[in-house]
Order: sequence, then C-alpha cells, then structure tokens
Amino acid sequence: MATTRTAHTVWEGNLLEGKGLVTFDSSGIGEQPVSWPSRAEQANGKTSPEELIAAAHSSCFSMALSHGLAGAGTPPTRLETKADVTFQPGEGITGIHLTVRGEVPGLDAQGFQSAAEDAKKNCPVSQALAGTTITLTAELA
Repeated sequence: MATTRTAHTVWEGNLLEGKGLVTFDSSGIGEQPVSWPSRAEQANGKTSPEELIAAAHSSCFSMALSHGLAGAGTPPTRLETKADVTFQPGEGITGIHLTVRGEVPGLDAQGFQSAAEDAKKNCPVSQALAGTTITLTAELA
C-alpha cells in the first residue's frame, strides 16, 4: 500500500533577505525555520533543504541496510549513518557522502562493505537522488 507524506513551507520576502517556515504536516513534529543564509552560510539554528535531504537519506539508507543484513542472516545490532549533503551556491547539490558504522555479529568487513554498497544503490532515497554523486564509507565497529 502506497503512502504519501506531506510537509509545506511558507516563505516571506526575497531569496537573500527572506525567511521561511517548514512545517512537517504528516508527522506533526513541528516547524523549522529556513533561510538563504542558513543554506549557503552558517545554519544558526535554522535548517536547509540539504539538511532535510541528509536526514531522509541517512534514515532510508539505515533501514535498507538493516533489512538487507537481516535478510542475509546477519541482522545488525546497531547502525549509525551520517549523510553529508554538499551544496554549492550557483551549482546546487554537488554530492552526498554516506558514512556508516555498524555492529553486525558474524559479518566481516568485506561482507559489511558489500551490504552497504547494495543499500546505497537500492534505498528509495538514493534512487530518487540518482542524478547526484553518492559516495560511501562503511566500517564495522
């Protein structure tokens, strides 16, 4: 069964001096401020589209990797995934780097790397971002 999740943004003003408020409608987890300086310079307590993509990618990748490992008979005890989304003003998103550290009893480093590469390729967010270079560092704890 398909699901749809919704968020919306209200933006006021021009790009450089304006500001916005992103509301997470589906989950009801609240609102987060967004602005051009928080995107292109320092976050200063505000989010950005790239941070939201990083959150989506790190969680989707973790789910895909957990599922793949369990399906192979080596369920993880713990996975910690970080997604670094790089934004270059004037160019856009120039790359995403995933870093995962896992505790997976009974699995060697090569097996973990292989499972992580498969998750990187097949998680739905990676597939949605296929036009972006996605790199990976995977290691066992």
